[in-house]
Amino acid sequence: MVTRPVVVISASIGAGHDGAARELSRRLTRLGFPVIRHDFLDLLPPGLGSALRNTYARQLRTAPATWGWLLRAVGGPRMSAAAAALSAGAAATRMLAAIDPAAAAVVSTYPLATQVLGQLRRSGRITAPAAAVMTDPSVHPLCVAQGIDLHLAPGTPTATQVRRFGFPAVAVSAIVDPAFRPARGSAEQAAARRLLGLPADERLAAVVAGSWGVGDVESTVRDIAAGGIAVPVVVCGRNDVLRRRLGVSGEAIALGWVDTMPELLRAADMVVHNAGGLSSVEAMASGVPLISYRCLPGHGAANAAVLAAANLSPWPRTPRELSAQLRLALDGSAIIRQRAALTAATVSVDAAEVIAGLARVVGPAAAGSRTP
Repeated sequence: MVTRPVVVISASIGAGHDGAARELSRRLTRLGFPVIRHDFLDLLPPGLGSALRNTYARQLRTAPATWGWLLRAVGGPRMSAAAAALSAGAAATRMLAAIDPAAAAVVSTYPLATQVLGQLRRSGRITAPAAAVMTDPSVHPLCVAQGIDLHLAPGTPTATQVRRFGFPAVAVSAIVDPAFRPARGSAEQAAARRLLGLPADERLAAVVAGSWGVGDVESTVRDIAAGGIAVPVVVCGRNDVLRRRLGVSGEAIALGWVDTMPELLRAADMVVHNAGGLSSVEAMASGVPLISYRCLPGHGAANAAVLAAANLSPWPRTPRELSAQLRLALDGSAIIRQRAALTAATVSVDAAEVIAGLARVVGPAAAGSRTP
């Protein structure tokens, strides 16, 4: 019987990193592993974690272009090494103290945590196997690190990117809650709409912009509404200002934080996203046509490029092109193409099973040792 825990380190920045950590933890628990979760932001010096989260959110809301510039800047070897060193200097001691000495494995779902974990593993200060989980289809240099035993990538295109950086990778299936699945016919879609109070007879385009509701969402709403093809249903997340503005405009059905995302996705006819993160994986698992539009600079645009190249999500650049993709989503051809692309890009390897395999490589004595 497994008694040694797996330590999972995420970060409460957006919802994607925590979402992957939560689902991995559920699966590992089912396999018999106790799971200990930590928020990387809590492992930083007091006040620094909340400052990092707030600065990132403010940057995406008020000056998203600067986020793209920053990601490009730290993508070079010197800057990425400097960012990794800063992260390690700030969090290594606290992370080491937080990791159970008897850990069977340590898993990171957040890039900066991955950098610190890689350094601890490389220096021998932890001996348990270390894994890093990619939560986006695109791979930034900060997502991969020396010292990490294995990088887990959602699908073959992402695994290929990791290997191009020269790091070991395995393609895994989507790390998403099993509640995200296709509607079982029109009756279940209708039931989901009734549950959420959505129109029964309209074509609905779910607009998702992350848990913070960031990006040029209002322009996306106007472009969808002007086309007259579908009614935009906007998941504003924690952005109450956006929800109020959309409510006043009357161009969309504006929702706040949604605890019933599986039902919302089953209620929708298509999903329009701007970041390509967790919501996109959930949409594909739900069998809903996915469209990238007005993507966030940096990771949003990078993710859109990967998804478009894999034929998983078209990336229209103009309102006219968006309308064309909305029509394809309604006539069924888009979902046929998406399913074929998913079949080509997806593997049946479970990330939790891979981590369990890593954990079992190290015996109890070795797992409990630590170099001071």
